[in-house]
Amino acid sequence: MEVRTQLGRAAVQIFGANDRINQILIEQLDPAAWRAKPPGKTRTIAAIFTHMHNVRTKWVRLTAPHLKVPRQLNRANCTPRQARAGLAESAARCAEMLAEALGGTRGRVEKFLRDGWARPWPVGPEMLCYMLSHEAHHRGQVCMLAHQLGFPLPAEVASGMWNWEKLWKECGWPGGPGDGWAGG
Repeated sequence: MEVRTQLGRAAVQIFGANDRINQILIEQLDPAAWRAKPPGKTRTIAAIFTHMHNVRTKWVRLTAPHLKVPRQLNRANCTPRQARAGLAESAARCAEMLAEALGGTRGRVEKFLRDGWARPWPVGPEMLCYMLSHEAHHRGQVCMLAHQLGFPLPAEVASGMWNWEKLWKECGWPGGPGDGWAGG
């Protein structure tokens, strides 16, 4: 994947760190919390993570249909292991899509389509921000639900979501966030 601009490289890395947070949450979540039924009409944690993956597949299908669109997950029977694998695959496709959109390579991604009903946006940082906001919203739901259901995440996991230098290293990137901006 060739990425010629600093914005494109940063977008790929930021989305990778974003997915690493998802992976850590699933890894560290008490398995009993995965399908625990919240009160009311709230989604289970399993349904939230499958939704996140399935929305990513929609972004790829609508925005970059030339990329291999990952298979959707079924929230009724998806396991944590399947969710982790699905999220890893959809994160890789989203990274390819972002690299093409923001990487300065005259790729086929010219517009971001978040949904069939939404008007397309020109590609730009707004695309990445929308994608990150969607996932952060649902991670907040997962953390809150785990706590409410009696399965709070360990403090080091909750605080680890904010340690982007560590996340960067876990993703295999040298330096940390913002390194290389001056050299663009």
